[in-house]
Amino acid sequence: MVVLHGVEKHFGSLHVLRDVNLTVSEGEVVVVIGPSGSGKSTLCRTINRLETIDAGRIEVDGTVLPEEGKALARLRSEVGMVFQSFNLFHHKTVLENVTLGPVKVRKVRRADATATALALLERVGVADQKDKYPAQLSGGQQQRVAIARALAMRPKVMLFDEPTSALDPEMINEVLDVMTALARDGMTMLVVTHEMGFARRAADRVVFMADGQILEDAAPSTFFTDPRSVRAQDFLSKILTH
Repeated sequence: MVVLHGVEKHFGSLHVLRDVNLTVSEGEVVVVIGPSGSGKSTLCRTINRLETIDAGRIEVDGTVLPEEGKALARLRSEVGMVFQSFNLFHHKTVLENVTLGPVKVRKVRRADATATALALLERVGVADQKDKYPAQLSGGQQQRVAIARALAMRPKVMLFDEPTSALDPEMINEVLDVMTALARDGMTMLVVTHEMGFARRAADRVVFMADGQILEDAAPSTFFTDPRSVRAQDFLSKILTH
């Protein structure tokens, strides 16, 4: 579903992605972890071209990522993205946030878009908030609305860029529970996160990045019990002992 081949990215003199090769198959949940500044979020953002790449190739569902124009917009509509900062439209209600994309981009009839949106809001547990504005919701509720909004576009793959890092601790699990349910339902997902419990529970594979490179790519049971690289061993020793 998603293939990165030899991807390189610089920000000025900073080399943030170094010869990154990664495949995410249909229905697979891949969790990307690693220290801050390792290139995880940049990797995630290149997949729908929020960040351009300097070299290499990215494919989504067999199509090479276009550089611009309608072809890029069309491909982006196939890739749902959930950010750490929610990115909801604050002047629109919850229901309006979720129906906007399908109506404007996918040209879905408003009645059909509304029915789908209500079902999705029910699925993520915030249907009773449909007439409120984002500012009236908790962070956890806003993030669940953001997930529903992404799902309303019927994406082929969902990207999550540290979706719980801006949340208060007691709200993190309500978002992770929604993501775990999505994973169980077979959604193709690439998740950048610091939540090791989610990685153990929901991931098919854990990808460990450091200094712009993928150093490990393994099943959670293997990665968490027997990491191969010294860098991963050091990372896990610091986070799993607290």
